[in-house]
Amino acid sequence: MNETPREPAEQSPPPLSNVSPSNDLSGRCLGDFQLLRRLGRGAMAEVYLAEQISLKRRVALKILKPELAADRHYLQRFRLEAQAAASLVHPNIVQIYEVGCVEGLHYIAQEYVPGQNLREYLARNPPLNLSRALSIMYQVASALAKAGEQGVVHRDIKPENIMLTAGGEVKVADFGLARLSRADTAHDLTQIGTTLGTPLYMSPEQIEGKPLDPRSDIYSFGVTCYQMLSGTPPFSGETALGVAVQHLRGRPRPLESLRPDLPPALCRLVHQMLAKDPSQRFSSAHELLRELRRLQREHFGEEWPAELPAWDVPLAASPVEQPTSITRELDELMKTAAQLHRERRKRRLFVVMILPAFIAGGWLAWWTTVPASLLAEAERVPPAMPPKQANVLRQWYLAGQLGTEAAWQSVIHYFPEKKDFVLRAKQQLALNYLREGEFDRAMTIFDELAELGDDQPEFRAFGLAGQCGILSLRGRYHESNAVLAQLLPIRDKLVSEPMRRLVENALRKNRAYLGRQAAEDWDRWLEEHFGND
Repeated sequence: MNETPREPAEQSPPPLSNVSPSNDLSGRCLGDFQLLRRLGRGAMAEVYLAEQISLKRRVALKILKPELAADRHYLQRFRLEAQAAASLVHPNIVQIYEVGCVEGLHYIAQEYVPGQNLREYLARNPPLNLSRALSIMYQVASALAKAGEQGVVHRDIKPENIMLTAGGEVKVADFGLARLSRADTAHDLTQIGTTLGTPLYMSPEQIEGKPLDPRSDIYSFGVTCYQMLSGTPPFSGETALGVAVQHLRGRPRPLESLRPDLPPALCRLVHQMLAKDPSQRFSSAHELLRELRRLQREHFGEEWPAELPAWDVPLAASPVEQPTSITRELDELMKTAAQLHRERRKRRLFVVMILPAFIAGGWLAWWTTVPASLLAEAERVPPAMPPKQANVLRQWYLAGQLGTEAAWQSVIHYFPEKKDFVLRAKQQLALNYLREGEFDRAMTIFDELAELGDDQPEFRAFGLAGQCGILSLRGRYHESNAVLAQLLPIRDKLVSEPMRRLVENALRKNRAYLGRQAAEDWDRWLEEHFGND
């Protein structure tokens, strides 16, 4: 008698504790969490994107490697990470939701931050401009201030641990090396026998194994800021030891020489963060925040914006997420920029095409009366301004992306009540005109800025510098020297590197034609800013 074939019994998956650590656990359940896909691996743990079934939310699930869980030191470190990070509830810190152990696997469920980290972002983008850098610095400093209040030292601040969301928020991740610095704890994870951290970003006291406080994180963040603004870390080497020695003894190249377009005050701030002696750094992240707020008000004229600039997060980095409205808005800005660029190219092509016709037909001008040159007419037609944005910060951001005359004019036209932005847009226009050799148009702006009162010394210094530079270029050396005399009392307010170079050129040229009439103060200024070259 033939037996009816039986369906093979459905086999249950092996217990999670028996799964090899090298296997991908995607598709398995760990208690209340459905593991969707593996996001990455670290020395201590693997991280999965997971669905928390009971709350129907996505989380990042960090699972301690089973072979490490058997070591009580590693397990202590893993639990202390959760204890430290769970106490930090802040919008700029990745939040811990739950800590547990299922079938011998220890895990931490934390906030899932779709997007990219700062290292990935910097790999695709040049060093950041002032607005974007201040946004990152302010938000990370806010996170460190919260950690400092709780007595927590992160110990591994670096670009990989700074997350950028699609909506413009910045979040500090991975307090995996965190240490409680409060006096009521006896835990000291350096007893594990290794100096924790990443050599490229470690503070001198961390390298030497000394006791740490929040100022160590300020140093590591200073290294990150230096890299963010210059394009490279302040120290590098072929070995970890070589890098460590530079952190202990080396001096980074002055940031101001690498980014002369940045405010000198910002460059000094970063170098203060990088002081070898912790007592020479900011005493706390709160003090750093105060300086960042001052820079924000000085250069953008408003309190810190409620609306943050969106990062250009590639969709491929977050395939399960839909673009947010702010991302779509940024896409529109970029499309507008591209369209304006195409229009400018068309206008230039038109001029190139009609110029030979003017040359060939120039003789007709002797015999007939014709309107003004079409070429000159085309020069007088103002280029179309980009569309008005929701606020002055977005208008400024778009102008900075385009860098055209029309873009900077749009800031002045659409937001005339934002006086600080208007004046800074005029500065950018003047620099554009200087680069293009349109000295008359530049001089009009310099004259306006030079007439400002004593309550606007930075803008007045900018205007006077422009006046003396152009007057000297035009051979009007006595007039240029007279302007230099007005600039002398406020020369320290001249923060624009291109304008400093213009003044340097004027000083040397005036001296060549008029003899050594410059004051000793100007000689010292030249030596201080440009050496003896």
